[in-house]
Amino acid sequence: MSKQAAEHHHKAAEHHEHAARHHREAATHHESGDHELAAHHAHTAQGHLHHATHHASEAAKQHVEHHGQKARAAGR
Repeated sequence: MSKQAAEHHHKAAEHHEHAARHHREAATHHESGDHELAAHHAHTAQGHLHHATHHASEAAKQHVEHHGQKARAAGR
């Protein structure tokens, strides 16, 4: 795996972890009746999920490019 792909995987994981934390916060605030703060955390979680998806996509792209280069070098 290329260094760039690994970095994107790490970033994707970090954003997923942040999203999970915000979803837990949203649930807690929703249960306590603070729907405005719950909505804020839910919206923030969505932003993190968007970034996680971007980094996961970039990691996949790096894998394809890396393995494509290896296949071309091997004459496949």
